[in-house]
Amino acid sequence: MGDQRLNELVEQLRGGRIDRRTFLARAVAAGVSAGAIGAALTRGQLASAQDSTPSPTAGTLIGNPAIQHSTDTSKGTIKLYSSWPMIAASEQIGGDSREAVALALEDFGNAAGGFALVYEALDDAVPSTGSWDPGKESENANLVINDADAMVYIATYNSGAAQVSIPILNAANPPMAMISPANTYPGLTKSTEATEQGEPDIYYPSGVRNYMRVCPTDDVQGAAAANWAFNTLGAKSAYVLHDNQLYGRGVAQSFRDAFAAMGGEVMGFEGYDVNAPDYQALMTSIADTGAEVLYLGAIVNLNAGKVLADMRSVMPPDQVTFIGVDGLFNQAFIDAAGDAAEGAYVTFSGLPPAELQGPGDLWYNKMVERLGREPDAYAAYAYEAAVVAIQAIDQVGNKDRAAIREAMINTDGFVGLLGTWGFDENGDRSSATIGLNIVRDGAFTFEEEIVPAS
Repeated sequence: MGDQRLNELVEQLRGGRIDRRTFLARAVAAGVSAGAIGAALTRGQLASAQDSTPSPTAGTLIGNPAIQHSTDTSKGTIKLYSSWPMIAASEQIGGDSREAVALALEDFGNAAGGFALVYEALDDAVPSTGSWDPGKESENANLVINDADAMVYIATYNSGAAQVSIPILNAANPPMAMISPANTYPGLTKSTEATEQGEPDIYYPSGVRNYMRVCPTDDVQGAAAANWAFNTLGAKSAYVLHDNQLYGRGVAQSFRDAFAAMGGEVMGFEGYDVNAPDYQALMTSIADTGAEVLYLGAIVNLNAGKVLADMRSVMPPDQVTFIGVDGLFNQAFIDAAGDAAEGAYVTFSGLPPAELQGPGDLWYNKMVERLGREPDAYAAYAYEAAVVAIQAIDQVGNKDRAAIREAMINTDGFVGLLGTWGFDENGDRSSATIGLNIVRDGAFTFEEEIVPAS
């Protein structure tokens, strides 16, 4: 596309004939580079949009704009690894996050701090279960710390897997940076009423914090869902199920505690057998309690679709509302539940990709073009995690694990896909957005942002 066509689009945007999303969609579809769009923003061609959009950095519109980027590669090679499930029900979840990391590196010219950047995506799932495996995650973490070129581990998807790998990377000399796009269990970084004794210190044998995450934690998500159920939906009773895993149980506890604190009645709190052939008897017993809400803390791999399908065979939507967690915010869950998914509510610690604004518009359209479909929601966090690592390497300019780790943990003023943020003293994201979504016509539709009770 020539300058004339780009200028035409700019004039259409200024004149109100197209909106910002349409401008970005048409520009990306027609082959406009992120750098060209960024240059237009910098020289003021996008007028009203400029105030809320940072200056571009290496062809991308996110990151800390004050950090200088280098595309020189004369110093050698630095490797970035990721680890999460990429098979079975997690094929799209893990595959989209892998593509998001690859896109981040491409947007920065596959270089930073004088080094060529090489990325390798590891799978921590095993074919026998289709889910993450402790032995496989341990193998991946050990592989990474023994690669002298490896500086950053972008991992994991499952909070239980992080319990395995954080101590491995922390015990390395020096501890290696680990940044997660998806771990939401609070106990990995902080102590709350829902965490276990000794957490989080038990994960950091060296006494040095090396782990951070770019997604909000379950104590925020569970409490926000409870507030919506009690005060917006008007439900006064709820039954809470979980998959007995660290993540599912933790977010279920957060919902339970917040719902009860507001005066709601918790009719039951229990783990379900993830290998059961059906849940008819369980659902009949739950229906007998008269609960107005069934809250499910689980991941898609652990028979969650069957749980919802059997629930709906006993409890119709006009009698009991289903609310699930972000471990179910993917098409695989809808497909597994079939028609029973219709009308189900699912929260997500963030916003659906199509709802992203500002720099998120550009990222969304590039991912759609890359994948040929909607990206998984966690791919946005994977992209942000990769950019944090890239900018840390730019700041340090050396193959130095300790210095890169410190630069990442001290991230601040990061203009991201969901607003501007930094890491707090625990390595947690300083801002949180929770979205509520509903299944309509076999797909998720964004409803609204929700918050915990004040």
